[in-house]
Order: sequence, then C-alpha cells, then structure tokens
Amino acid sequence: MSSGGLASHEMKRYARQLPILGVEGQRKLKNTKVLVAGVGGLGSVEAIYLAAVGVGKLVLVDNDIVELSNLNRQILHWTDDIGKAKPISAAEKLRKLNPNVEIEVVTEGITRENVEELLKKVDIVIDGLDNWETRFLIDEAAYRLGKPYVYAGIHGFQGQVTIIVPGETPCLRCVLPPKLRTPQQIPVIGSVVGIVGSIAVTELVKYVTGVGEVAKGKMLVIDAYSMEMFKFELTPRKNCTC
Repeated sequence: MSSGGLASHEMKRYARQLPILGVEGQRKLKNTKVLVAGVGGLGSVEAIYLAAVGVGKLVLVDNDIVELSNLNRQILHWTDDIGKAKPISAAEKLRKLNPNVEIEVVTEGITRENVEELLKKVDIVIDGLDNWETRFLIDEAAYRLGKPYVYAGIHGFQGQVTIIVPGETPCLRCVLPPKLRTPQQIPVIGSVVGIVGSIAVTELVKYVTGVGEVAKGKMLVIDAYSMEMFKFELTPRKNCTC
C-alpha cells in the first residue's frame, strides 16, 4: 500500500513529521536531490538530518580524510574511521540510518573545473564547508545555474545561516566581503555545530516543502554564548556581478 507516492513503510518511518509536512511535503522531499558540500562538522549534522527527514538523494562531496581532531564535532565519523575518506565514512552510517535515501560519494574537492558538473546533479546545495574560497565558488556557480544555496558558517559560539535563491535574494558575495580569506584554524564547539547545522536543514526542509517561513533574504545569526538569535535583512550590493 502507498499514499501519495510514499510506500507504507515510509508512511510509518515519517509518521511523526507527516502531521507537519503533509504527504505532499514528504513527497517533495523524496523527489529532492541535495549536494552536501563538505562532510565535516556542519556537513555531518546536515547529512544526518537530511537522511532522517527523507530527502531522495544526497551527494556527499569532500576530499578530506577523518582525523582524530575532527571527532569533537564531526558526528558521522568515529574513532575507527580515522584515515578513511569522509564521504565514505559518512555514507556507511547514512545508509544504515535510512536505506530509502540514495547516497552518492564524491571523494574530491569542489573546484572551478567540477563545480558546475556537481551542481547539475542536484536541486539544492547545503553548506558544510570550512573555507570562504569554496563558498564563493559555489555561490557563483549556483546563482548562474539557478540552484538554491543554503549557506551556513561557524566560528566559536557563533553561527550564521541564510538561504540564497537566484533571482529572489542577494548572493553570498552581496552580503559578505568577497575577499574574505579562511584562517588557518577555526575554533569550534561541537554542540554549536549541531545547532547551526540543524537550523540550516530546517530552512532547507521549509523551502522544499513550502511549510513555514523561510529565511530568504535574511541572515540568521546564532550567538550560543548568550543564547540569542538575530535576524537581519539582506540587500544586494550595487556592483555585485550577480
């Protein structure tokens, strides 16, 4: 038996969220392909909840291997995974969590040469990155291809989230200095990664299903030190190429 394109076992798996998202919302998630750009701290949290909520396909992209210093926050990777490619380590757990979700593994970095090819595989991108250079690369390509991009970033107790929709919102370069450079090491509290990654997934789910108010054109700033959240309106930069 099925309902709205969902098998009976899917109806049971998602029973606690169906009253919120509806069968149609769940079907939309099932038909959505998401690029998880980076499967470290943010990417681990995002990938777990995207798999749990029932997106149809995850494309996991990362060229790093698991290291001991990752394990305070990168919850898809465990001690036995040290030395393993992060997308492979992540995929092993995600397939066990939800076998209904198709997982594609890409063990290479996102570059100017492959970014468009990767983006053409998916409907939407979510940010699990730790460097500005790759973020701006994705931002430019996603805007050009008309792909929504859920930006998320972390520094210490603080985090930021917004969803960039080409033609509807400013791009990332509009709202952040385009010459930002990544520091050698970013201080991170694991639980804050969990908060920010969960918010990013929530924004993606709302956007895909049409349920709730999406932070399009707004930057959510999370300050876990004082446990406050702020929301800022974003405006396009006059000389931005987007």
